[in-house]
Amino acid sequence: MTKIAQTKTVVFITGAWMHTSSWDKFRSAFEAAGYTTHAPAWPYLEGKPEDLRANPDKRLGKLTFSQIVDAYAKFIDALPEQPILIGHSMGGLITQLLLDRGYGVAGIAMDPGPTAGAFPGLISLLAALPPVLSGPSTPYLISRAGFAKSFANLLSAEEQKAAYDAYVVPTSSRIFYQAAGMIGTGVKVKNRKQPLLVLSAEHDRTVSPFLARQVFNIQKKAPSRTDFHEFEDRDHFLAGERGWEDVAKYTLDWLAEATPAGKA
Repeated sequence: MTKIAQTKTVVFITGAWMHTSSWDKFRSAFEAAGYTTHAPAWPYLEGKPEDLRANPDKRLGKLTFSQIVDAYAKFIDALPEQPILIGHSMGGLITQLLLDRGYGVAGIAMDPGPTAGAFPGLISLLAALPPVLSGPSTPYLISRAGFAKSFANLLSAEEQKAAYDAYVVPTSSRIFYQAAGMIGTGVKVKNRKQPLLVLSAEHDRTVSPFLARQVFNIQKKAPSRTDFHEFEDRDHFLAGERGWEDVAKYTLDWLAEATPAGKA
């Protein structure tokens, strides 16, 4: 069983359409457990959600995975120690790409986007069609209907509206083209030394359990520890919906089992 190198620093990585403040609940749980947390924004996504929705930076539309990973790598290089990486959705894919570059002492990929070789399945394929059809060079903002149907489908209408207003931001359409074409999303799993936990949600209509399991099946070929867990009665909004505390506790318990720092 691979042990995680001692660290008390965590970097949270957002996925498509989510503002960094979507990690605030998780950050509070991790900080209460003694971790120092960071949640840096993607390039061109600094600011308030309402402002980013109203005036998206045109450069955002052409943003690539490589550019996003480069930005996180630069942020990590400035930290006093290598962190634990926790990413959601496309952030889960970015987490894997960072691990592949040798960054981080461990990774947690929640509802992760597909690494090259992972077949998305029909549910996830349909969820990715709108940004793909919007073109490869323009910022894409998920609609309220799309958010309600595919992202936060277990929330009430009132909760969906509140979550959209609080957290939703535009994203790069280019990365969906890259994911579909398996461009810039490959990892050399047999070289990965850091432990990885892949999390899934039973009713996820963006990254279906089928896709999350596909990612796990690729990653479990690594020589290091690779675990999988599916949460029942949850949707894609795993870090923000009711019961997020259980998800945070599971991740903290996994880290506590595997790292000396987690037992401090």
